[in-house]
Order: sequence, then structure tokens, then C-alpha cells
Amino acid sequence: MTEELTRLGDLRYPIGRFTTPSSSAAGNRDAHIETLRLLPEHLSAAVAGLNDSQLNTPYREGGWTGRQVVHHVADSHANSYIRMKLALTEDWPTIKPYDEAAWANLPDSRLPVEISLDMLRVIHVRWVALLESLGEDDFSRGYVHPGVRANGGRQDIAQALALYDWHSRHHTAHIQNLRQRMGW
Repeated sequence: MTEELTRLGDLRYPIGRFTTPSSSAAGNRDAHIETLRLLPEHLSAAVAGLNDSQLNTPYREGGWTGRQVVHHVADSHANSYIRMKLALTEDWPTIKPYDEAAWANLPDSRLPVEISLDMLRVIHVRWVALLESLGEDDFSRGYVHPGVRANGGRQDIAQALALYDWHSRHHTAHIQNLRQRMGW
């Protein structure tokens, strides 16, 4: 049983669980921004050539399909981009969480993945441009996330940036690992 839980844990967290970095130094932030810049290209490559049957295969038992993962990334990154803009224009606003699992089951999550890949390309151009324009003090601005217990839910832009670097690599790895396991 422990072996099975470990295997499922590895499938669920193929690059490990997110841990908040000990430093938000400019060099680290630059690397996180580069991950966001490359995410549309990397996610597109992960699903390239997959047919509908393959895209509709869950990456693990009880998990989302590759199609749902792509649409989830677009939903999540659009929300994060807006949250960061709120943090830059308001004083620690409380953001509205959303039910990711429920969103993944809405009808638009059955659309072709190219729609969300196009959405990601456009959002990421703007998001990266915004992040690259920020001054040092801007990265300490943030928002309150009611669903986060640590630090009273306060997340600064530097922390959110590190989280979305991880999120980008995490979900791309779900699809890459599925392809590898299935021999696609």
C-alpha cells in the first residue's frame, strides 16, 4: 500500500510539492519570469500531436485529463494575472478564490486545447511584460487569499510568482509524464 501511495503521490506531484523559496532575490524572480515566458511553448509541445482520445486520458487515476489540465492552466494563470494587477493597484485586496475542480468540469473544458493555448500565449505576453516592468518594491505588494491559512492569507507578488513558476512546470510535467508512461 505504501508503494502505491508513493506512486500516486509522484503522479500527483511530478516535480514535488510547492515550497515557498527562502529568497525572492531579483535573480530568482528573473528565472520565475522566464518560466512564465516559456510556459505556452512548453505546454504546447507537451500536447503536440495528441489526438482527442489521448487528450481525454487522465494523467492519473481520479485525476484530470490532459485536456482539462490545459484548460485549468489557462483559467488559473488568467486569475493570477488579474490578482497581481489588483495587488499593484489596490492596498492588499482580498481576492475571490474559485473552485478549480468545478471549473475543470464546465463545458468549456471540453473545447479543443488550442483555444486555451492561444489564450495562454496572449496572457503570458502581457503578464511577463507587466512583471518585467516592476520595481523592487512592487514585488512586496500583494493580496489576501481567503483560502490560504499561512500568514493570514497574505501573498506578495514575489511569492505568487514563485508559485506560478512551479504551477507551470507542475502541470506541464503531468502531461509529459502521461505521454512517457503511455508511450505516446
